[in-house]
Amino acid sequence: MEFNDVKQLMDQFEKSSTRELKIDDQDFHLYLSKNQQATAPAQTAAHVPSAASAIATATATPQDQPTSKVTAIKAPLVGTVYLQPKPKQPAYVKVGDHVHKGDVVCVVEAMKMLTEVKSTCDGTVQAIKVENGDLVEYDQPLVMIKEG
Repeated sequence: MEFNDVKQLMDQFEKSSTRELKIDDQDFHLYLSKNQQATAPAQTAAHVPSAASAIATATATPQDQPTSKVTAIKAPLVGTVYLQPKPKQPAYVKVGDHVHKGDVVCVVEAMKMLTEVKSTCDGTVQAIKVENGDLVEYDQPLVMIKEG
């Protein structure tokens, strides 16, 4: 199945009232779901964007010091998030770790393709907002980094 065919199928699925779709045809496997996560009921299903889309935005909270910023590293696409490279291996990052710009903080799997999610700044991991194996939505915060 060609990429444009998959994209068209995803668009039609998005517009339909169908909640889940699974297609298995020899070497081609596709699973689409509109099921929302219980932790984020206000989110809506989103289209899969290109991998080049921005994956982070900066937000400052009132309780933070005026000079410190908290950056949310967000999911670049809809898929399953993995916080460690392989089962029984240590996580890419954990709360309290210092990360540099470009460090991998997790990966998101969609249609058997793994996309590395990298830090967009130097700082300390303040929170990890997802569990290993969670289904994530586009632009959902994954890791919070306190810059500095």
